[in-house]
Formats: sequence, structure tokens, C-alpha cells
Amino acid sequence: MSAAPQAAAIEEYAGDPRGFDLAGAIARGRPLVIRGLVRDWPIVKLALQSDTAFAQRLAELDNGADVTTLLIAPEADGIIGYTPDLGDFNYQHFKVPVTLGLQRLAKYSRRERAPGLVIQSVSIRECLPGLLADHALPFLDPRIEPRLWMGNRTVTPTHFDSQHNIACVVCGTRRFTLFPPEQLPNLYVGPLDFAPTGAAISLARLDRPDDPRYPRLKLALAAAQAAELHEGDAIYIPPLWWHHVESLEQINALVNYWWNAVGVPGYHTGHARAALHHCLLAFRALPPAERAAWRNLLDYYVFGDPDAFAHIPEHRRGVLGQITAETIEKLKQGARQNL
Repeated sequence: MSAAPQAAAIEEYAGDPRGFDLAGAIARGRPLVIRGLVRDWPIVKLALQSDTAFAQRLAELDNGADVTTLLIAPEADGIIGYTPDLGDFNYQHFKVPVTLGLQRLAKYSRRERAPGLVIQSVSIRECLPGLLADHALPFLDPRIEPRLWMGNRTVTPTHFDSQHNIACVVCGTRRFTLFPPEQLPNLYVGPLDFAPTGAAISLARLDRPDDPRYPRLKLALAAAQAAELHEGDAIYIPPLWWHHVESLEQINALVNYWWNAVGVPGYHTGHARAALHHCLLAFRALPPAERAAWRNLLDYYVFGDPDAFAHIPEHRRGVLGQITAETIEKLKQGARQNL
């Protein structure tokens, strides 16, 4: 059995985290670890004291709203995913208050082989609104709402998000392993339309690089970047970077922020995911020569040089011009008319 390639360290922000340069990080287009970004958050200071102090404060702030919770059988090793035959997901889905989730985590911490439990991507405004006032990132638009992820020793398999992401560890330890977008062919991603929690995931386990079903996984691992984050640390993950997240302690909690870079009313990143499905519908079944011709067309109109349309007077560029609320509505209308 050959050893898996060692992941390179994710680059770390060299300056004072209080002066974090978000615009610079976005312009670089690469992941970046920001040590100590939220070390002064009150909830982080409590987590540094003890898991109990952290949990007690969350219970005090819990407004009783039910939140999305996953329960994973012990034999799944904490991995959120599928049954072996991909016939179903390998977890049960519940809606319970945060406090009940904390009680279950405390109970499972006393078991040698416990189920995995994950409170999954819940709006903090909806369940812990008291956290909002003194747990914010000053360089982000205050309209960007934070979300909570909490659980025990679990694994979120390799997946991507279509938005910019800053994830802040507020309790426990998480190991992030990231892959650049071009590693997609080596990650053996599962179904788009039957995916745990909505995001398509890799079927290959990173801790089993010699699995004969996934021979190209080692190529992805050779391009991987990794970092272990502790209480107060954060990471910036650019859109479409694949990431695998391991929660390593008996209780782990993370607060994340997603946002898109197109600040135009009416735009959201769901349009890109919808376009992917529309492209599958429109092009996948075409003969190879037609697919190649459409690829050229898409490269020109969508991914090419914006100056390609300079020969058209600006007032006649229509949907080829600047993205505005008006052009967004025209594009939506055109898409609806052709479905």
C-alpha cells in the first residue's frame, strides 16, 4: 500500500487579524487561514474555558426554535453521506431546539462509540438571535447572515459552495482539506440531484487513498491544501473550491458567512446552479460536434473577454451589457421563455 501525498499547508494571513484585508483575499482567489480572527468573541472565550461554559451560554440564548439536525449511526464513522449502495442517505433527519442538541452531545460524549450528531447550517437569527450583537465580522456587510454548524466527531465529505465563505471556529477543532476547482475529475463526485444536505459530495474517502474504485484520488490529494483550525481561527474559502471538513472534538461549533460578489438586486448564486442544470438539459444529449460548437458559443458570450462586444453601441448591448437589475430581469424572462 502506497502512502497518500502529504497536503500542503493552506497559506496564512500574515497581518493583524483585526485589519484583515477581505478585498485582497478575494482578489487572490485562493484560500486563506486567518488565525485568531474571532478570538475576542465572548462565545469563543467561554469555549476556551470549557465545553460546559460554551454549551451553557448557548442554552441561555436558545429561543427554542427547531433547527435542522442529523443523526448518523456509529458504524458510519461520523461521515455524512450515503448507504453503501447509494440507495439512501446514511443519517436520520430531525428538527429539535439547540438546547436539546447540546444535551444529546453531552450524552454521546460519555459513550465510547457514539452516533454522530450535527446541527446543520442553521440561521443564528432564527435560533440564537442574542449572539448577533457581539459576534460579528466588521468587514462584512451586516446584511450577510451568520449560520451555525455544531456537532461531535463528524466528517463533511468533499463538496463545494458557489458563494464566498468565511468559516470561524468557535468551539473545538476542525481540519479543513481543500482542493482547487480543476481537481473535480479526480474527486469522484456523486449525484447532483441526490446529495446529502443539497451539496454534491465526493464518494471517495480521503483516509482511503488506495481504494481501487477511485484510482485518481491520489492526484487530487497531491494538489490538496490543509489546515487545522482551533477556537478563534477562521478560513476564507473562495467559491467552487472543494473542501472536506473533519470535526475532531466531542463538541465542535463553527459560524460561517456566505455571500456573493455581485452586488446587484435580483442576483443570487442560485442562478449559477440553475444554469448548470439547464446546460445539462440543453447540451448533454447533443452530438459531439454540436456540443463543441455550443462550448465555443458559451466561451465567447459567457466566459470570454467583455471587450468582445465593444463593436455594439453600448445602448444596444442589451443582456450583453453591464449586469443591472433590469438586465437580470431580461435574462430571467429569456430563460423562462425557452424552458
